[in-house]
Amino acid sequence: MSEIEADVIFSIENLNRDYICALDKLDMNKWLACFNKQGTYTLISNENERNGLPIAFMLDDCYERLQDRVTQVVDIQEDSTEHYQTRHMTQLTNITDLGDNKYKADFNFTTFYTQDLIEQTALLGAGRYEDIILVENGKASFIQRKAVLDTNVLPRYVAYPI
Repeated sequence: MSEIEADVIFSIENLNRDYICALDKLDMNKWLACFNKQGTYTLISNENERNGLPIAFMLDDCYERLQDRVTQVVDIQEDSTEHYQTRHMTQLTNITDLGDNKYKADFNFTTFYTQDLIEQTALLGAGRYEDIILVENGKASFIQRKAVLDTNVLPRYVAYPI
């Protein structure tokens, strides 16, 4: 990462911070604002990723599907989902310059959840983000955010992006 300029690292870290804060506050419009118009989001198990299997927990392969995800969480799931509070912890592990203001960034993550009725916090998932990020004019946005879970079995269904 020493070859990457400090302002680029700062922009990438800020994008990641905005992303996890939006999810922890369940502000799906701010979550969507982290992606550019070419943006995609995938939540997949490490086993499927490693074996080249396209089966994912969530697959939003274009910006319009990201918009659908927001509608799903905000409007459709509002009365039909057992809601939970998330708490994300992340660690930047690598940035690679891909050229043309694009960067590959890797973060480790853990996501905890607390259900309102039980009021116990547990681990929802751990893994890594594999990101392709565009940085222009000091602002970063996701072209791709892929959350690769270490396991293929989760303690509960996933209602929100990780």
